Amino acid sequence: MDFTVSEKLQTILDMIQEFVEKELIPMEAEFSTKGFGGLLPEIEEKRNLVRQMELWAPLHPKEFGGMGLNLMEYALVAEVLGYTPLGLYIFGCQAPDAGNIEILHKFGTDEQKEQYLRPLIEGKTRSCFSMTEVEVAGSNPTWLLTTASKDGDDYVINGHKWFSSSAEGAAFAIAMAETNPEAESPHLKASMIIVPLDTPGMNIVRNVSVMGHVGDGWTAHAEVRYENCRVPRKNLLGGEGQGFVLAQERLGPGRIHHCMRWIGIMNRCYDLMCTYALERRRTPTEVLADSDIIKMYIADSAADIMSSRLMVLSTAWTIENVGVKDAMKEIS
Repeated sequence: MDFTVSEKLQTILDMIQEFVEKELIPMEAEFSTKGFGGLLPEIEEKRNLVRQMELWAPLHPKEFGGMGLNLMEYALVAEVLGYTPLGLYIFGCQAPDAGNIEILHKFGTDEQKEQYLRPLIEGKTRSCFSMTEVEVAGSNPTWLLTTASKDGDDYVINGHKWFSSSAEGAAFAIAMAETNPEAESPHLKASMIIVPLDTPGMNIVRNVSVMGHVGDGWTAHAEVRYENCRVPRKNLLGGEGQGFVLAQERLGPGRIHHCMRWIGIMNRCYDLMCTYALERRRTPTEVLADSDIIKMYIADSAADIMSSRLMVLSTAWTIENVGVKDAMKEIS
């Protein structure tokens, strides 16, 4: 198991780290008050700077304008970008688009790639992922009530979803629905279908509050109703009944993306904690960092971050070398 960082990758990481510190962290206070929509012009300006630096879309294929990094390389990039809530979006590798891009690239038809994948990687559009349902446990991807019934050359979708990430303002959703109710295996009943958001019957009900934060645009999570939503059968992604397979292909590596981003957040919190401990006085002559118990808390935090980081990198290495299917234990 080799975690060696190449000279080329280290240069990329250093460039990204410098950009995060100089360009993105100063934007955070305004982002927290204005939100995604209110800061969009400034965000687009930073995205253009990233493109000029040739650091755009680090995870995504070169033939579509990305950097083409592998999962191990991108894991380290995600850690650096996770240091700020603006990082992944401004570098064009944010969820849910990153996962949607992966399955569109791997399973999409040539027509789907040109119509949906290319503008998504180029940052011209956004997408959402519509899988979790209101009435059933979201932890079980084989248990879906949303249906997609065949009607001539179309699917007619009916169902109720929520936590459809980034639906507000997205160009399309990748929705998971049951197409094969008679299949013997529950893993072969569902399919993934591309649904343009302007399709009649695809209705965003509201943005759902998450920990008291509703969000807007890319930062929102929507409740969605599909009411006789008709899309052409050519919008099927992969084969019929392959929805569970696509979900595993998407969500396995996605855990690496998210976990390394969260480790970036942990690093930020750790740095803030250390700064506060060194600056905050508990007596006229002592700061918090002079306390043994505070030192112990800081040391425990460092150990937790380091062990978590190594566990995630180990999983990324396993996925890279044996594939998602044979890395299920590590992914879990």
